[in-house]
Amino acid sequence: MPSVSPQPSSPTFSRNPAVVLDHVVIIVEENKPATSILGNIDARFLNTLATDSAVAMNYTAVAHPSLPNYLAMTSGSTAGITDDCNPPGPSCQARVPSITGELDASGHTWKMYAEGMPTPCAKLNSGNYAVKHNPFLYYPSVTKDPAYCAAHDVPFTQLSHDLASSSTLPDYAFISPDLCNDTHDCPVRTGDAWLSRVVPAILASAAFTSQNSLLVITWDEGSQSDNAVSTIFAGPAAKTGYRSEVDYNHYSLLHTIEEAWGLAPLTNNDGGAPTMADLLR
Repeated sequence: MPSVSPQPSSPTFSRNPAVVLDHVVIIVEENKPATSILGNIDARFLNTLATDSAVAMNYTAVAHPSLPNYLAMTSGSTAGITDDCNPPGPSCQARVPSITGELDASGHTWKMYAEGMPTPCAKLNSGNYAVKHNPFLYYPSVTKDPAYCAAHDVPFTQLSHDLASSSTLPDYAFISPDLCNDTHDCPVRTGDAWLSRVVPAILASAAFTSQNSLLVITWDEGSQSDNAVSTIFAGPAAKTGYRSEVDYNHYSLLHTIEEAWGLAPLTNNDGGAPTMADLLR
């Protein structure tokens, strides 16, 4: 197991929000470069959504394999973790601040929805549930309080209940499909079919029809030779029919959320990454 490196120093922060977001919902798919998704007939739903939404055409993951990318998206650092180790071993913990602490401190609500997870805050793989795709279980700040963890890191089945109103959907929602529906172990068309069921329900929810909310669909990583991944902004907060040629990565996504909610960047990685404001209305 890798050793955990110290957190990078925090950058100077000044708030200059480009847009205020009511809710951000992030869906992370798995292990496909953008060239395998955009224009692929097996991703018919996703390509239709992309046509009607905003797409970051030059967006890249920051590492290999999966887990460091999930940590980068949620803490601005890979925390020295270089493989897909599983918690709760001391050598497989991200002992760095994550976005959850800043969300709590600022009054924003959050939840992680993990498909296939048998019980809240489950730290063991089960069926098609992979702990490595549930980044919040690597942060001791989340897991040290079992009640807190169970309230925030929940099975995907709870999403349909939370979508019932804008008050029950958390401000920040992170969704990991299971190993089949995220295209990790199953074909692109399987993940596309899953998205075709889940995405319309999100976009039709009160949080998206009555508030300025953002849905982000991205991939954790591409291939060893091509780490550029598809990243789509959809919902009322996103531009329609827009293509951005700016170079972005997972740190940019984190920084975009931080700036919209007036949160200080967690590290120099996200603080120095350009925000994706051009994809927003």
